Amino acid sequence: MTLEDVNWEEYYQKIQGRAPRSLLINALDRFRLDPSQIARKAIDLGCGDGTETAILLERGWNVLAIDGHHAAITRLEAKIPKEHQARLQTQVAKFENVVLSPVDLILACFSIPFCEPEHFDRLWDKIVNSIMPEGRFAGQFFGVRDSWAVNTDMTFHTEEQVRATLEEFEIESFHEQDEDGHATSGPKHWHVFTVVAKKR
Repeated sequence: MTLEDVNWEEYYQKIQGRAPRSLLINALDRFRLDPSQIARKAIDLGCGDGTETAILLERGWNVLAIDGHHAAITRLEAKIPKEHQARLQTQVAKFENVVLSPVDLILACFSIPFCEPEHFDRLWDKIVNSIMPEGRFAGQFFGVRDSWAVNTDMTFHTEEQVRATLEEFEIESFHEQDEDGHATSGPKHWHVFTVVAKKR
């Protein structure tokens, strides 16, 4: 698979109506259980079909939803009720061009591995600098045993590299998936690190 092979519109159609990812619920529960934090600003980085952005808005957050494809933003805007639209901002940008504002949460569900390796370190610096102290990053890194790791346009990490990348954070949740499974494109081997981490 190469990124040029991905039909994003077909992907959005296949996942239409899905439940919000457990990663988001995990992160939101951690804010809810910390009464000292009144977190209200989030970035959904690689918002895709907008399911997670919609949940954040329902729960009172202000959200900047970013995706590299106009189709994603169009789908998102169509599903957001009018009463929530004032708290939504959108940005269509590739990872190397994103502009990130100070926030309490950056959510990156299966998105940042699609950043080209030559741009990844700069993207990660933007993410770290955008998250305010006591704020959180919630997202996935793809591991080197993932079947998509043959794609040189994507970024893959060992566990040691992921943990080093998170050196400015306290890791609150860390799960490694290394098993055969399926994607919307068909069978694949998943090697994924799913992380929730709190910035020190």
